[in-house]
Amino acid sequence: MNIGNFFDPIHGSPVKGCIYYLKIAIALAVAAIPEGLPAVITTCLALGTRKMAKNNCIVRRLASVETLGCTSVICSDKTGTLTKNEMCAVHFATYNDAGENVSFSIEEKSYSPEAQIHGLSSEAMQSNPNFRHISSNLALNCFARITNESGKYGVIGSTTEGALKVFSAKLATLDNKWDGLKAAPLNFFEQMEQTVTRVATLEFSSERKTMSTVVKGYEGSTGNTVFLKGAGDRVLQKCTHLSKAGTPQELDDSQRKKILNDMNSMERQGLRVLGLAYEPTGGNMHDVSVDNKANKLNNTDQYDNLESEQWFLGYVCIKDPCRPEVKPAIVECKTAGISVIMITGDAKATAIAIAKELGILEPGQ
Repeated sequence: MNIGNFFDPIHGSPVKGCIYYLKIAIALAVAAIPEGLPAVITTCLALGTRKMAKNNCIVRRLASVETLGCTSVICSDKTGTLTKNEMCAVHFATYNDAGENVSFSIEEKSYSPEAQIHGLSSEAMQSNPNFRHISSNLALNCFARITNESGKYGVIGSTTEGALKVFSAKLATLDNKWDGLKAAPLNFFEQMEQTVTRVATLEFSSERKTMSTVVKGYEGSTGNTVFLKGAGDRVLQKCTHLSKAGTPQELDDSQRKKILNDMNSMERQGLRVLGLAYEPTGGNMHDVSVDNKANKLNNTDQYDNLESEQWFLGYVCIKDPCRPEVKPAIVECKTAGISVIMITGDAKATAIAIAKELGILEPGQ
């Protein structure tokens, strides 16, 4: 552009004029590229996010658009991302007076406690106290709250605990001990709370994979009763007895193996299996009270020992349906050469079953 000015006498010669304007060109290039590049990149990325927004993909950080274009692996949480996070108890099992497994399927009705338990009658429930203990366990040992707004049920808090609490209300409607539950199942929680005094709670932790609640006055008892729930195998480890229709029988290795096989069989169907147990005399927490619990329960490392010597009541299976749009999305990812990894805290067998259902794992993998 300045070639005509190379010959200006002020430079002394055309060569010096050329060098002068070459310096200016280099200076402009060095100055313009760093200053202009961010503006150009920002504009390009903004146009990219606008295009992605039309495909229902919201981008919070512009730089992530560029990263996404280079993606070769996607790691996704399972619950609530690949699945609907609408937990529902669909199956449960306990033990009769002969120590045999008696199991029942539950009607899938989201968080509605009005769903039916197939094959279980009020008469059968009265003959086996385990049903009542399971219902009480889940009512007192869960802190989610079930809501009913204009006939639509929902949950506030953990959806897993919500599903368990709904199931406890379903079970309680078959117990003639409670008044008016068929018309208003949620009244069960209030009625149950009025019969006992909460003493202490050993909160759930990812290390123990269990949670327990100590209550006083359960079924007229003057002492403590401990209710325990958690991962099936962890709960079984803490049990020394099997509750045979409310009567304790010492667990032997063959019984433990049979119970584990039953729970693993349900996990292989993609269900989350939670074990349930209780100790009617308080076990290692028989002397815990409202006044001394701060001192008695201040060492969380001792929780495993405090929760031991339980009576195994049975297990409940929870289903979390997969989102229908996920499987086609995974197919698209694999077509594009992107590997999909599912991250979950569920048991291995449950995770494998869900991964196969979604197409993350191919047959034979």
